[in-house]
Amino acid sequence: YDYEDKYVDGSSTMVIPAAVPEAVAEEMRALALRAYRALRCDGLARVDFFYDADDRGLVFNEINTLPGFTPYSMFPSLWAATGLPYPELIDELVRLAIARHRHRQPHRRLR
Repeated sequence: YDYEDKYVDGSSTMVIPAAVPEAVAEEMRALALRAYRALRCDGLARVDFFYDADDRGLVFNEINTLPGFTPYSMFPSLWAATGLPYPELIDELVRLAIARHRHRQPHRRLR
């Protein structure tokens, strides 16, 4: 899976939602949230897993804190599948960022 696959020859396809049992999808969501919180992520991120139904089960791959953000990238496509179109996703991310900024404690200067 590389740049050519993703953007040039169109050979890659996304399956949304993932073709996994609902129990696996629930576990994946719970683990993604746990990893996001454990690493103290802030703002948007995409948490990736591998799934092997026959052997290893669910395996954490990575947290991408700067996922692609074109209208056709994976992050916006995942949200679009939930009914949140690209322009509204941008609006929501900006709204959430402003709210986070307002609730942050000011940094104290160390001397």
